[in-house]
Amino acid sequence: MPESAPPAEPDPAPAAAWATVTYPRQFRTHQRQALDAIDTAVASGARRAWVVLPPGAGKTLVGLEAARRVGRPIVAFGPNTAIQGQWLAAWREFTPAALPAGTARDLSAPVTALTYQSLANFDPDAEVDEDGRAHLPKAGGKRRGGLRDRLHDNGRALVEALENAGPVTLVLDECHHLLEVWGRLLAELLEDLPQAHVIGLTGTPPDTLTAEQSRLVDELFGSPLYSTSIPSVVREGNLAPFAELAWFTEPTPTESQWLAAQAERFAELRTDLLEADTEFLPWLDRRFVSRPVSGLGAESPAVAWSRVERDEPERAAAALRFHHAGLLALPPGAALREEHRVEPTADDWVALLGEYLTARLLPSSDPDDQAVVEKIRAALPSVGYQLTKRGIRRGRSPVDRVLARSEAKTDAAAEIMAAESDALGSRLRGLVLCDHERASATLPARLRGVLDAEAGSARLVLSNLLADPRTAALEPVLITGRAVAADAGTARKLVAFVAEHAPEIELDEILPDAVGAVDVTGQWSSRRWVPLVTRFYETGAAQVLVGTRALLGEGWDARGVNTLVDLTTATTPTAVVQTRGRALRVDPEWPEKVANTWTVVCVSEEHPGGAGDWHRFVRKHHGYFAVTDNGEIASGVGHVDPWLSPYAPPPASTFADENEAMCARAQNRARVRELWQVGTPYRDELVHTIRVIPTSQARRTAPREPEPGAPQPPSWVSAREAARRPWPDLGAGPAPPRRGLAALATAVALIVGAVGVVAGLWWLPVAMAAVPAAAWWRWVSALRAASLAAGRELAALADGPDPLAFGYAVADAMQDLGLSERGADAVSGVVEADGSYTIALNGVDMETSRRFTTALDEVFAPLTAPRWVIARFVTDPLPDDDAVRAAGLAWLRRTAEPNAIVYHAVPAGFSSSSARVNAFVHAWNRWVSTGLATMMTGPVAESILATHRGADPFAATTALRIDWS
Repeated sequence: MPESAPPAEPDPAPAAAWATVTYPRQFRTHQRQALDAIDTAVASGARRAWVVLPPGAGKTLVGLEAARRVGRPIVAFGPNTAIQGQWLAAWREFTPAALPAGTARDLSAPVTALTYQSLANFDPDAEVDEDGRAHLPKAGGKRRGGLRDRLHDNGRALVEALENAGPVTLVLDECHHLLEVWGRLLAELLEDLPQAHVIGLTGTPPDTLTAEQSRLVDELFGSPLYSTSIPSVVREGNLAPFAELAWFTEPTPTESQWLAAQAERFAELRTDLLEADTEFLPWLDRRFVSRPVSGLGAESPAVAWSRVERDEPERAAAALRFHHAGLLALPPGAALREEHRVEPTADDWVALLGEYLTARLLPSSDPDDQAVVEKIRAALPSVGYQLTKRGIRRGRSPVDRVLARSEAKTDAAAEIMAAESDALGSRLRGLVLCDHERASATLPARLRGVLDAEAGSARLVLSNLLADPRTAALEPVLITGRAVAADAGTARKLVAFVAEHAPEIELDEILPDAVGAVDVTGQWSSRRWVPLVTRFYETGAAQVLVGTRALLGEGWDARGVNTLVDLTTATTPTAVVQTRGRALRVDPEWPEKVANTWTVVCVSEEHPGGAGDWHRFVRKHHGYFAVTDNGEIASGVGHVDPWLSPYAPPPASTFADENEAMCARAQNRARVRELWQVGTPYRDELVHTIRVIPTSQARRTAPREPEPGAPQPPSWVSAREAARRPWPDLGAGPAPPRRGLAALATAVALIVGAVGVVAGLWWLPVAMAAVPAAAWWRWVSALRAASLAAGRELAALADGPDPLAFGYAVADAMQDLGLSERGADAVSGVVEADGSYTIALNGVDMETSRRFTTALDEVFAPLTAPRWVIARFVTDPLPDDDAVRAAGLAWLRRTAEPNAIVYHAVPAGFSSSSARVNAFVHAWNRWVSTGLATMMTGPVAESILATHRGADPFAATTALRIDWS
């Protein structure tokens, strides 16, 4: 291979020249804070730094200004030509224009903008395959050979130019690409440039990196100097408010029929395994319920469940879902959480079958066992697995491909755009993002006739939009790295637009008789057509663009985008943040802009693996924050709809109602903007929350906002008999009215009457009779009033404590023990329209808020095998005034019947010592009920568990979430 020519010697600008160049406008709040952090690091001698700013927050300006302040030649790398152009355009805003910028690889300009492909090629389109599965290189993957051995000629020449340039400042834009694609190549490059300052910029939050990526970024940059979130930038008014929405669909009838047929074999296998004469369920019982220690026999002590969950999390979760389905007893020591209260999935069955095969069936020579092995082998491909010599392995799943590329999803895109057009009219600027322009793989033989050959492609989306008169009127245009296409009429308008705005570009004529979708061809490439088609779109000549995530999902800016439909299958945090960032730019033409981001989700109830697309949807929203319909800024699918669980999709029977509700929310953009509270203060902190959903309608209350001021303990709490004052008073109850005055009046009247009889004053006894009568009447009236008042106090306790009371008790106990700086005064609770509660402990660090919600979740959970339990007394409902008076009278007379009793688990965090248990008991008696804690050992504990194990003490389900504030 011939040697490359030496690069031209750069002509670095003197340090004084950098000091004369300034950015003419004021930096935003987050930009100033990021620059201050970088300045501090550079002043302390640091040469490497990275900051996290969401798409649209102004990373480019931060990078240029930070590098300018260093006073050395700047070399900025970005992932694509669109971002490369942004760097050049941003530098042209600096004044005076004394230091030019360029793209030459010889680094002859003071500011050079390049792409990462200058050093190494990668294809963002290859992150997912046709089945929607991720294919990412390992971040830290070692390869044989040195850096230059792996670079093409131009890449090696660029490295030499960097080495010869002297001290430079490298700015690595969207540096998450380095982690996903280059791996250790970047580390090797920087080793060759020890004098370089390196500034990394990314929109991907550091807490979403994998462990391997985190290790590499720590080695390259250390901890991020500055990080802010999308919600904080929205609150500042520098990103548009937005709503995350979903459109739920089932596969088409043809697809559903195929899925049902595929499910039959696996359904037969499950039926066979559950028959009484098979060993599968008894084996599960031994493995997860009795679970003797290996090698010590059946009579040995059970392995601790905490160890099972730690060592085998997937199998442990599968076993608990089997318990929820009634197929397995509750393993001792286990507690059902939200993720376990769903039906077992195909993956759960496979997780348990895998060990059953290797431990029980494969070693067996019994012909019946081998017959079961063959049934399993035959059934596994229908759920995307294969039985190999090394056990069960995941294979290519045609089922997941059908769900990911279902024609119903492209139909849904048309429905969404039609609904958004109805709401926005000519203001609509829609964007549909797909993984591929065309299906790149040949359709498997078994899917022919089931899926269109172009299923899931941008080409098919364009075809569907043009086939629907409602969306054809929006004049959609397809734009990818390889082609531009549109309806012939729209294409003619685009050709004319290009001729007017870029007359040097020669495009082919669209033939007069051409109809339907046509490609716009000629002497242009994506570098030219992307900005031109974008301008065409922003004028409103085309109201919808259809493109690929590789081209438009990152670095492409069109401020008018207000509706994004995500049909992609990539679920990495980077892909999610960048894709959604396309719609979040503030639009100067519409200051009140609110963006709607739609994810289309296809779910099949015909197949045990029919939730694959749902779980992709869950992964996309995990760690991504958006506003809920009650104003919370929450992570996860709960911000789409609070009733959605990350562990199972909603029933298909609810899809129509869900979609209708989503469309209604989409149309009310003004409410979404109001919920975001743009311009109001924020802390930019994360807090764990718990959502409590009472299963009893009686427990559900009307929506309400939290009451101002610190909460006050209740006047009374339930007790063994009636009620008592809360701890530390624990008074027995109200005193009945005294009858001494009536008795005294009676005695006086008798004496005076007797005197009158003796004295012959017959009228005196008659007159005196009225005195005790009146006194006794007043006493009876006072007793009735006191009975009614006392009865009403008891009636108020009949519905049980407000869910917030349990939160107050947990928070106060934590504060009393020094586990939290704040107590009940920091507990917030919002009652939703559906009667559910969202509870959080505010003003504490994230770990403390996590401990709080975990403990509260344990309090509400059904009893399993806690170390300690605490009693809560339950007051019977009082149906009418007579019952209220009777109960009150019995309470006053201390003759009340004992109340029913339920038991709650003392949270594990309070069970480690008697001091902690006592602190929890005191807080419980203050806010919830009288009652003592009982250690679960001995006959009393056995009796409690025998009658209460598995019982739901509060009739509520819970969901743990993370919110932003």
